[in-house]
This record gives sequence, structure tokens and C-alpha cells, in this order.
Amino acid sequence: MAFLADALSRVKPSATIAVTQKAREMKAKGRDVISLGAGEPDFDTPDNVKEAAIAAIKRGETKYPPVSGIVPLREAIAQKFKRENNLDYRPEQTIVGTGGKQILFNAFMATLNPGDEVVVPTPYWVSYPEMVALCGGTAVFAETTIDNGFKLKPEALEKAITPRTKWLVMNSPSNPSGAAYTAEELKAIADVLLKHPHVWILTDDMYEHLIYGDFVFKTIAEVEPALYERTLTMNGVSKAYAMTGWRIGYAAGPVALIKAMDMIQGQQTSGACTIAQWASVEALNGPQDFVRKNKAIFQGRRDLVVSMLNQARGISCPSPEGAFYVYPSCAGLIGKKTPAGKVIANDETFVGELLEAEGVAVVHGSAFGLGPNFRISYATSEALLEEACNRIQRFTASLS
Repeated sequence: MAFLADALSRVKPSATIAVTQKAREMKAKGRDVISLGAGEPDFDTPDNVKEAAIAAIKRGETKYPPVSGIVPLREAIAQKFKRENNLDYRPEQTIVGTGGKQILFNAFMATLNPGDEVVVPTPYWVSYPEMVALCGGTAVFAETTIDNGFKLKPEALEKAITPRTKWLVMNSPSNPSGAAYTAEELKAIADVLLKHPHVWILTDDMYEHLIYGDFVFKTIAEVEPALYERTLTMNGVSKAYAMTGWRIGYAAGPVALIKAMDMIQGQQTSGACTIAQWASVEALNGPQDFVRKNKAIFQGRRDLVVSMLNQARGISCPSPEGAFYVYPSCAGLIGKKTPAGKVIANDETFVGELLEAEGVAVVHGSAFGLGPNFRISYATSEALLEEACNRIQRFTASLS
């Protein structure tokens, strides 16, 4: 009898974490490496948020919190959804987890039975299908293309839905592509879902505040109120407020689902860190100048990276609507050779050779379910991004 659970054989390690770790190891050996793999803002947490955490410590807010979150944070979450998304949720319809990952995992654990299917558009965040597998479900992939902006089309969704479908996972703006859905595009998706009342929607809005230009963010339950009762709307403070290490995610949805998730969390981790929760109250309720200022910085970085990558031989890079990633195609380089004679067979070979030759760490697109592409996180300084893009240009020019 094997000691480890069979479920582990269905799960792959996170490619983004693996790339980041390899870059760290190369740096430790003295290599000059620019790591563009991690999805983490390079800004510090705002001072008002840090001060709120310090004040909470001084007040003695250091005891076990309620499993679903402290009342002031659940109230702030409900107010946020009303203020920013035109969604009416009572505090008891909300839940706080130790990061967005726990919210997602608990939702799947609370609802999936063996054989249940979850529709996941490609390219996808690497953890979605692995969480589904761990919870006993089966991920069904609905393909998008670079030509349609990496956005799920109604006909692709219709094709993917079966009688066993329990969830559709939506992520807008998307990790890894940065693609974001307009109200009209969401309505077209909603029209399909209205024909299939057994399908629930899990919308991951973690990058909501990182949208650029004139784009207007919308979430699906806002666009189609008829889906409200079967939608779990997930968000968090990690990306917008540079609070990745504070580990606070949250969601709102039907009370029965929230209670089921609460039960699982109560037997798993219990409530999220009390100090981090009080900091998150300030993040949601306090001044939002930090978000607006850093969004402008990210937009400048996006424009720089898109421009320079499109000047690299064999690479095509669309300009995404949001998040802090680009997802360029390296299809024009497949089959070419490095100066040492190594054939670029696929996107994984491309990123491996790029790292060895030029010390630029990016993530291969096949890890996100769609290649030949690669993901770059531009959550770092313009100086490093410019140098990294110069190296990519040099590497692609060396291929023959």
C-alpha cells in the first residue's frame, strides 16, 4: 500500500514557483539573472495599511478570529462590492481566507464530487486545474486564441459544457494573459450560462483594479443579475494593495455555499491572521490613491514591454487590458536553432535556452495550457524590464 495519497499523482508542481526558484538558485551561484516569473507587485504595502496593522497589535487584536473573518472586514467587503461592483451582499454572504487560493480551494472542496467537471478557459492560472484535481473533479479546457485576445467565446463555452459541469472559472483580468472582458463580452458568456442552470460561476477578480486606458471593469453577476444566486465572486488585497505576504483573499456568494466553505475552513486553518485582517479593513476602506498611482506605473511598464517584445525577431505580443503580465507568442521561433545547435522545439525549450543564454527567467506558456507562448510579469522596474527585453531581442536575433 502506497503511503502518499493517489491524488498527488494527478497534480503538477507550480511552474511559476519552479521558475522563480531556479532563478534564485542561479543568482546564488553568481549568475546575472533577471526574474520575470513571479506574479507579485514590487511596491511596498501602503503606510496607512501597515499602521493599521500596528494599531491592531497595540490594541491586542491577537486572538483567534472567527473562521469566516472578523466582522469589520466582512462589512468592508460587502461595502466594497456595493461601492465598486453594484453587488448587494450582506456580511454573512462573505468569507475571508488565507489568500485567494484558499477561497478557491474551499469552494471546490465544498462542491465537487468525483466526476464533476469544471470548465477552465486556456490559458489559465496554473493552480486552477490542480485544485480541481485535488478536490476530485475534472478540469475541462475551453480554448482561446491570440487572435481573439485570449478571451472565452460563447461557442467554445457551449461546446465545453456537459451534464457533469458544475463550475465555470472566469478570471478577468487574466493571469497569465492580462485579457479582460468587457460588459458586452461577459453578457455573451452569461447568455450561454442562462441556458445551463446547473453550471455555477466562480469569477476570480483578483486583478480588478489593474486595468488600463479607458477599459471599464465589470464582473459577471453585475452584468447579468440572473446569475447572482449561482456566482461566487472572489477577490483579495494582494495585487492592488501590494499585500501578497499578508495572505488575505475574500469572496461573496449564496449563504449556503459560504456556510459550506466556512465548515471546511473551520477544520482546515480556521480564521486568517487577525492582524492581516485589520490591515485589510484599512486597505478596503481607506484612501485609494496608492492604487491609482501604481496603476499608471504598471501601464507605462506594459507599454514598454509590449513595444520592445514586438521588436524582437519571431515574437508577437498583444497589448493586454489589465493585470501585470504579457503573454507573447514565440511561434515564429519554433524550429530555429541556437548558436550551439539546440533546436527550439517548443515554448518550454525557448524559455530554458533564454534563461541559460541571457539570464532572463520567464514561464513557458504550455504550463498555462496554451502555447507556443510565454508569460512575462512586468511587476518590476522599467530599468530591469528594458534590460530584460534587450536580452530577449539579442537572444532571438541569435537564432538561425
